[in-house]
Amino acid sequence: MAKSNVIWFRKPGKPDRRNDRERRQQKSPRPGPRRLRKPLAAILSAILIAGAGWLAYGGSGDLSGVFAVAKTPTSDSLSGAFSFCGGDHHVNCVVDGDTFWIQGEKIRIADIDTPELSPPRCEAERIKGEAAKARLLSLLNGGKFSLSAGLRDEDKYGRKLRTVTRAGRSLGSALIDEGLARRWDGARHGWCG
Repeated sequence: MAKSNVIWFRKPGKPDRRNDRERRQQKSPRPGPRRLRKPLAAILSAILIAGAGWLAYGGSGDLSGVFAVAKTPTSDSLSGAFSFCGGDHHVNCVVDGDTFWIQGEKIRIADIDTPELSPPRCEAERIKGEAAKARLLSLLNGGKFSLSAGLRDEDKYGRKLRTVTRAGRSLGSALIDEGLARRWDGARHGWCG
């Protein structure tokens, strides 16, 4: 059979309209409120969950408990004779204002940040860091306390992240009230001027 030079074409429809076959093959977004149902449901769910969490932690009061998601022990049961850490001494000792060892486990107080001692960036940071370390030693030796886990179990250095409480009050908050610590916001900030 020989090739034909005839070119088949369709009769053009109205210039602003697509023919039925093309219209059926293309998927166009549905106009109106149906397009918004899934994103709206997700947003409303997130707001509902956030509101429930807000209410569960006492409304607009102190939200430091948000970081201590695990159930806080009902009674303080931990205690020990704490000293300053040195050399290989890692049993019931204080490293700095927000880190200590208890029963062979290294604990980083999760809700605070204190001045660095290894190494301090300036003399003012060293002085405040030594004061925070001494005060933490005093607080830990002041009686029984509890440790509660938060959102993360460990930091990148392998320290257990815990909130330390006595009679339901954070020992970290005591250091903050005395100006020896800051509430932990996820980043270290300088203590030099």
